[in-house]
Amino acid sequence: MNRKKRQKADRLYLLLAALFITALVVCNLIANKFITVDLGFYIFTISAGVLPYPITFLITDILSEIYGQKKTNQVVITGFAALVFTMFILWIGGEFNAIGSSPVSDDIYDSAFGNSTRVIFASMAAYLVAQLVDVRLFHFWKKLTNGKMLWLRNNASTVLSQLVDTTLVVGVLFYGKESYETMASLIQDGWIFKALAALIDTPIIYVITWVLRRQFHLKFGQEVS
Repeated sequence: MNRKKRQKADRLYLLLAALFITALVVCNLIANKFITVDLGFYIFTISAGVLPYPITFLITDILSEIYGQKKTNQVVITGFAALVFTMFILWIGGEFNAIGSSPVSDDIYDSAFGNSTRVIFASMAAYLVAQLVDVRLFHFWKKLTNGKMLWLRNNASTVLSQLVDTTLVVGVLFYGKESYETMASLIQDGWIFKALAALIDTPIIYVITWVLRRQFHLKFGQEVS
């Protein structure tokens, strides 16, 4: 790869990493709000944080396909550091009292972010395990199929890792606070919703990786060196 192509590949890598970290942080900031999503055939009860979360797995799959396991794991670890920093900033914001004319009072701040420490701790534990599992499984299937069958590694890695993620988040967040039946229902809805998102993003990852392979002159299954 010549210097110009290398620079473009590096810029794209930074852009994907930035999008990944942004989606990850936003997931945690809105995770306290629980919603229902009616898809016609089923009504899901999920955290609002689940909505942007599939984007993170789509990005890691693109990174894994184009840049390889090592570069993808670097983004995953950086995202973990961003979560730690976010938790620290939220704690700092809560240590100072709001002035009388503040649009956001202490009560509103605590209501919105008071549970964020528990949420982020739950997410951090689940995120680090699930993302690393996703990357590892992606490359396991990639090696097993000799770089072919992108649809298989995209879906198999994401569906399994999302099950790990959803179970850990709900377990850490609601153990001792909700019944096992409620927890099981939340895990089921969250996981199925994420699995559907993984199926839907399959043509998206095919299009994106096809464009990137043409841009960087990569063969199918080949990575940016």
